[in-house]
Amino acid sequence: MSILVIDAGTSGVRAAIVTAEATVTHERHRAVLPDTPAPGLVEFDAIDYAATALAVAAEVLSAHGPVDAVGVSNQRATTVVWDRVTGEPVGPALGWQDLRTVGDCLVLGAEGLRIAPNLAATKVAHLMDAADPDRTRDLCMGTLDSWLVWHLSQGASHISDRSNAGLWGLLGPDLTGPDTTVLDRLRIPVESLPEVVDSTGELAIATALEGAPPVRGLVGDQQASLIGQACVRPGMAKITFGTGGMLDVCVGEERPRFASRGSGGTFPMVAWSRDDRITWGVEAVMLSAGTNVEWLRDDLGVIPDAAASADLAATVPDTDGVVYVPALMGLGTPKWDYGARGALLGVTRGTTAAHVVRAVLEGVAQRGADLVDAAEIDAGLAPGALRIDGGMAANPVFVQALADATGRTVEVAPVVEATALGAGFLAGLESGVWSSWDDLAATWRPSRVVEPAATTDRDRWRDAVERAGHWHPDLSSLDF
Repeated sequence: MSILVIDAGTSGVRAAIVTAEATVTHERHRAVLPDTPAPGLVEFDAIDYAATALAVAAEVLSAHGPVDAVGVSNQRATTVVWDRVTGEPVGPALGWQDLRTVGDCLVLGAEGLRIAPNLAATKVAHLMDAADPDRTRDLCMGTLDSWLVWHLSQGASHISDRSNAGLWGLLGPDLTGPDTTVLDRLRIPVESLPEVVDSTGELAIATALEGAPPVRGLVGDQQASLIGQACVRPGMAKITFGTGGMLDVCVGEERPRFASRGSGGTFPMVAWSRDDRITWGVEAVMLSAGTNVEWLRDDLGVIPDAAASADLAATVPDTDGVVYVPALMGLGTPKWDYGARGALLGVTRGTTAAHVVRAVLEGVAQRGADLVDAAEIDAGLAPGALRIDGGMAANPVFVQALADATGRTVEVAPVVEATALGAGFLAGLESGVWSSWDDLAATWRPSRVVEPAATTDRDRWRDAVERAGHWHPDLSSLDF
């Protein structure tokens, strides 16, 4: 048995086959880059995005043949509003990083409604205000999971799973129904919302694809990575080190006790739902991870490519006292200081490019340890071994630094990005490829296991973070 997976990311769309042996084959990828017409604006051509997804899926099916089911994973909170009859979007898809509604969020916050600009709520209102100020049109809203399933089903299904719906900002805390206060304030008709469904089940029929396979898995990208790394039991955790860094911990069936953000700076999230039962998690966020390596490569020119960062850093045994705080876009969990900026401390006349590169890798690792500490506080669970994926997981110097900073065993995923596996696992559960969560747990085969080899000075690290904070006080004062 085999599963077709469509993975809709921030920079492109992948399609692949997930096999019963938990391998990924027949992978196809096509870039779909966002537009940035002005600073802070991030948008996509929604029609092109859906067409690209269908095209790469068709390519995979042509190369592989029929499949038993389809699984979809997607960048979360990127928002589309479209006409129910024509299927035409009323404007661009607004990316999750889009900040055009920051002012709206600040106004809502003053009214006691805490909605962050990365959530879908104010993006929906913005698009509807521009296209239908009187709210007379029959419009649909949705995140990318809804938009892709709409196209896969040729308009027959308007759905979203709970892992995505939890980032709308339009549902109550338990996600069992709409938050009428927010809907009324933003003038979003409840009829425009998708039907909220489980992450696995008989969800839709992909009539747009050859053979019309059923859609049986639907999940946000970070939750897909959590499942793809077989973190399916309470206390299990993964970190994805891509452009930014996301730590997700499986908590269990009891919702975290905080409404929107815990004392450790993490957020409650739906890890997945099945048979109308929600499995909850918490998420900690690093705003800049791989971006720092790109800075070394593209802006400073000290390395020719990302892989060279490991080679150069390995030429020195340590940073010789240099500390780097990776706050190029501010700090996320635990402090959420948008005005913090990157800091390079302890530089001397003897500091070399190798010391700086090593300090950058170790700084990202220290931020990873910050996320782990925060998740322990908010989840009430102490993650054991850390499972990691993303581009930086291929860097051996970084992985060792992460093990040392966290004092934990680090297990590297067998694939660069585990999102495809996670969406495939969910669809495979419903299809009978795997019969239980225990079966999924048994699929884990890390490519490398790295043990801590040294201790790090976390007190000195925290002092460095304090020095990097509040560089732009006006931005540091923002809170959502």
